[in-house]
Amino acid sequence: MEKEYKLMLLKKDLQMTTKANDEYLDFLLSKAKELMEREGIREEDTNEYAGIQIDYAAYLFRKRASAQTAMPRFLRWEMNDLLISQKARQK
Repeated sequence: MEKEYKLMLLKKDLQMTTKANDEYLDFLLSKAKELMEREGIREEDTNEYAGIQIDYAAYLFRKRASAQTAMPRFLRWEMNDLLISQKARQK
């Protein structure tokens, strides 16, 4: 999935309509990718991977303004499921 499309989906998730935060949101998408790689999740060209990356970037954006900074359970579960799936396909 193309980077511009991911950015557009992230903006929709965050209900943003302007381009004012595009550079920061693009940075968060890259950061989410790197954090996922650190946990052992390899990048793939699937909607599942893109969705998790977008959810992770949205979480990173939202946690700045919230007292609740723990990763949402649904996101942790999605990441764990993808990691397990990738590891199972390696064998």
